[in-house]
Amino acid sequence: MRSTISLKDRFTLWLPRLVLSPSLVVVFVGVYLFIVWTGWISLSSSQMVPRYDFVGLEQYLRLWSTPRWETAVANLFIFTILFLAITIAIGLLIAILLDQSIRAEGVLRAVYLYPMALSFIVTGTAWKWILNPDLGIQKVVNGLGWTSFVFDWITRPEYAIYCVVIAAVWQSTGFAMAIFLAGLRGIDNSIIKAAQIEGASLPRTYVSIIIPMLRPAFLSVIVLLSYISIKSFDLVLALTNGGPGSATEMPSTFMFSATFRRNQMGVGAASAMMMLMTVAAIIVPYLYSELRENRNEH
Repeated sequence: MRSTISLKDRFTLWLPRLVLSPSLVVVFVGVYLFIVWTGWISLSSSQMVPRYDFVGLEQYLRLWSTPRWETAVANLFIFTILFLAITIAIGLLIAILLDQSIRAEGVLRAVYLYPMALSFIVTGTAWKWILNPDLGIQKVVNGLGWTSFVFDWITRPEYAIYCVVIAAVWQSTGFAMAIFLAGLRGIDNSIIKAAQIEGASLPRTYVSIIIPMLRPAFLSVIVLLSYISIKSFDLVLALTNGGPGSATEMPSTFMFSATFRRNQMGVGAASAMMMLMTVAAIIVPYLYSELRENRNEH
């Protein structure tokens, strides 16, 4: 009887591990092993095909001496700053409005979250039509009688990156709204009532009390949106394909172009590792702060 119970306990103990082991193997091989492989390729002289020699940081020096990569980094900086600022501001505003228990809240929440159900390829294609001067907003407004109206940003190198920002904000605002709304719903209403009793107006209550209490939500949104902006490839590819010229080139599109179009596998791998380092610089401090808070709570 004891051996039967012991066998059952062992089976119960090992069953979750057996179920998870295939996915762990796939993740290890498909993610971490290929990260190591990419890192090694970035230190080799690989071009059209992989080579397994060692040339040190030569590919990284070539990468940072490439004007197209400098353009991609500058575009990423502009895109990330505007994307984060606008998405957080609009998402927080919508979350505060929905937190007032307005009518049809469920319908409005679904409307704002709907863009998240679409892929960035679909979003980029749709906004490519909308922003096209011959098909979209400009043509509609001109047809309504405002013939002097011009909205051709997508065809102008100096403004094309802002078209990518517009599409990305439309896609991700509902995501930021959902996180902020969850944070607001987790705050005790007695805090707002106490502030109102003290004579604080509702806007003052949110600015001075409620919004500072949303620090974990802000941190989560910033980290996740930063990750989205760094790996933005399909949106740029569908919307502008990196153009006009290289006006909307991003590190992700540069990596793809260098590896598969210009036969510079080593440079492409180096750019991929630079993106990985950037993501790690954002994710690691976030994980550290979360683990530190959990330890303090216990």
